[in-house]
Amino acid sequence: MRAAYTFDLKHLRGDIYGGLTAGVVAIPLALAFGVASGLGPMAGMYGAIIVGFFAAWLGGTPTNVSGPTGPMVVVLAGLFASLSGDVGLILTAVVLAGVFQIIFGLIKLGDFIRLVPYPVVSGFMSGIGVIIIILQLDATLGHMAPAGTIPALQYLPTALTDINMSALAVAAVTLIVVYGWPTAWGKYLPAALAALAAGTVVSVFLGETPILGEIPSGLPSFHMPSFSQGAMMLVIEAAFILAVLGAIDSLLTSLVADNMTRTRHDSNQELIGQGIGNAVAGLFGGIAGAGATMRTVVNIRSGGHTKISGMIHSVVLVAVVLGLGPIAAYIPHAALAGVLIKVGLDIIDFSYLRNAHRGPRWDLALMALVLGLTVLVDLITAVGAGVVLAALAYVRQVAKAQLDDLLSRPLTATSEEEQDLIETLKDRVTVFEFGGPLSFGAAADVGHHVRERYRDGMHAIILDFCRVPFIDVSAVRAVETIACDAERAGKKIYITGMSDDIADTMVGLGADCCLDLGSARYTDRVELLRTLRDEYAGKLSRRSRAKHPKTTIEN
Repeated sequence: MRAAYTFDLKHLRGDIYGGLTAGVVAIPLALAFGVASGLGPMAGMYGAIIVGFFAAWLGGTPTNVSGPTGPMVVVLAGLFASLSGDVGLILTAVVLAGVFQIIFGLIKLGDFIRLVPYPVVSGFMSGIGVIIIILQLDATLGHMAPAGTIPALQYLPTALTDINMSALAVAAVTLIVVYGWPTAWGKYLPAALAALAAGTVVSVFLGETPILGEIPSGLPSFHMPSFSQGAMMLVIEAAFILAVLGAIDSLLTSLVADNMTRTRHDSNQELIGQGIGNAVAGLFGGIAGAGATMRTVVNIRSGGHTKISGMIHSVVLVAVVLGLGPIAAYIPHAALAGVLIKVGLDIIDFSYLRNAHRGPRWDLALMALVLGLTVLVDLITAVGAGVVLAALAYVRQVAKAQLDDLLSRPLTATSEEEQDLIETLKDRVTVFEFGGPLSFGAAADVGHHVRERYRDGMHAIILDFCRVPFIDVSAVRAVETIACDAERAGKKIYITGMSDDIADTMVGLGADCCLDLGSARYTDRVELLRTLRDEYAGKLSRRSRAKHPKTTIEN
């Protein structure tokens, strides 16, 4: 926790600009999400302030800007309807969601998010970029877009039939400034902030441009969590869903921040920070929040480097709530739309898309699928489907590699003596050398391929586990099947190089019924081959004496 009280002031100017810009961008989003949740616009503002402050201060991603997000609001709106608008129980769910997230961080569940493959992250990032652009198209034409990507697209033809030319001009000026702002000037005034100012000034002269308008003000009051026996299961279930969605949303945003800043976040600390933010937000009337990709990207693009930027973002929102609302009220929606369109274009992964046709087709298809699901369905579905498909594809590749290694790789003799022994016993003994971990992906086919290599004259089969560090239940059953099939076929199974851990697993699962892990298990393969050579040499000698008995001539 000592790091929570240390601040890096080397990037203070960039952090101030980043926090200011992200705070301005967060205002309409916080208000809109508050309304959509059913708890009102100020609940959205309080959630953005409190979650944004504590998640930045105590979280594990320095540039993350947190606040209400779409997935969280969907759950809250459903809970609002189910509880007939009982504010006390809804805020209790927000507090419990924060507690769950703290527990997730303490038991280190955050580490698993690092396993998300790049095509999934790329598809998610690009999908977020597309969504940002779609949601701003109506605003550039002077209309308020309905909530949601699909409704916004459906409303677009209506907006095109009634274009507000003043709003379109404001958006155009904003885009020109944000793209044309010299890099050198950006050290003193970020392009996004300059563009917002330019768009606001232009709107004053043009008039008839939709602006943010009156913003409510006032400080939050304390809400003690309430518990109702009849509704607690519903509250706990909603709290858990909020916690999981918020964790995924936040950590994916952290991955985006890592990709942009070339840094690495602390997943578990991020969950703890988000959890503390949500728990406090629920106590003071705020809705649940998470790491917000769009606001985080705005922060980074505007110069934010450290947790100070996220905390300043919250201070900006506090200032708005306490009385600076009249100034922010004149910011036109079209100016915000221009800035956000630039943000959306920036985070679409054009660098990958330009070269994707030269890489694996499956990765490109996966990226496109995640992008499509992100835009047309929701983030959680997109990432869930992407991770599952990526995992299945990886398992398939590993299984194929394991089978190819088993079937095609030449047996590696460790010495000249072993090579001679293998040549001597090749008609009576076959060796299966497993390469690497024996996984469930390959387990289904291993037994089939081993049986295919049985020969009528073959007496023994050696299963070499020297290069197998671990084995799962599916593979254990596959080995058991191989051994039992060999026993029924009159073959003798020998084991070499099997570690004690794997042997214990076999015995523990009762898979050693056809295996003699005592006398038929050898540490060294050469030792076993010597034993088999001597055994078969003795059998051949006895057979020869039986066919040609010694005769005695009596005198």
